[in-house]
Amino acid sequence: MKTQIAVLDGYTLTQDDLSWEGLTELGDCTIYDRTRAEQIIPRAREAQIVLTNKVLFLRETINQLPNLRYLGVNATGIEIVDLPAARARGIVVTNVPHYSTDSVAQMVFAHLLNLTQRVGDHANAVREGKWAAAPDWCFWEGPLTELTGLTLGIVGLGDIGRAVARLADAFGMRVIATTRSRGEVPDYVELVNMETLFREADVVSLHCPLTPETCSLINSERLAMMKPTAFLINTARGPLVDEQALSEALRSGKLAGAGLDVLATEPPAEDHSLVGAPNCFVTPHLAWATRSSRARLLQVAVENVASYLTGNPQNVVS
Repeated sequence: MKTQIAVLDGYTLTQDDLSWEGLTELGDCTIYDRTRAEQIIPRAREAQIVLTNKVLFLRETINQLPNLRYLGVNATGIEIVDLPAARARGIVVTNVPHYSTDSVAQMVFAHLLNLTQRVGDHANAVREGKWAAAPDWCFWEGPLTELTGLTLGIVGLGDIGRAVARLADAFGMRVIATTRSRGEVPDYVELVNMETLFREADVVSLHCPLTPETCSLINSERLAMMKPTAFLINTARGPLVDEQALSEALRSGKLAGAGLDVLATEPPAEDHSLVGAPNCFVTPHLAWATRSSRARLLQVAVENVASYLTGNPQNVVS
């Protein structure tokens, strides 16, 4: 009998430009675009191998899937899986590290350049006829900021944090960072403590994992430490930020702006306080989603399954 494989939320990964063909060659494979909580058990009951991106696998779910032997997370972060419950059942859990490093770093600077140059706003102003009606040969609708000489504070100096640091150095920025990573620190990065980072940075960019210690890392106290001219960028995890505190800081002028690719609840409510906050630009969790990045993710996800089936699993989460 062929190995039964179920992909529970495959649409965001492949959409209409990538194919699951490599996975379908490894077993009897069923691909679901999206799976609601009440659909997990009936859809995964017969599967030995399940792949998921955002579908939660809590203890009660895992314990209702007696055939489950392998759980592949199509992402780097594995907070959607109750790892102790999976270990207790002997279920192999894998992830896909490193696939989106350059794409996420690129999005950091897309947000930062938008905040400092306001390209989108000015393009819209031209489209609305404001340039055609201007008395001068140029105009701008707010301060324009040069990056050279500004200080970028990076919270978390893993792969993505280091990629962001490289780009910041290329822009002539001073780079400071705080990290628990034991990796090599580039010579153009100065390690500082958390308080120094928030007080000295003109831009704070978050690249740390979501843990009980980092939840609401950005709160009213830390926002109060930041310069009123500073920007906050978050392409990591939404709950790193106390969203109400950030909204209040933006609305009161205590922070110059924010670029966010993640929120605590996704998708957000229509009346989410940050979606309408002044100088706050929210994108729909797409930093990871360039075609190159998704292709790498898909390739490694399939390789993870193939390696498991040959008895040599790779990218196992310890």
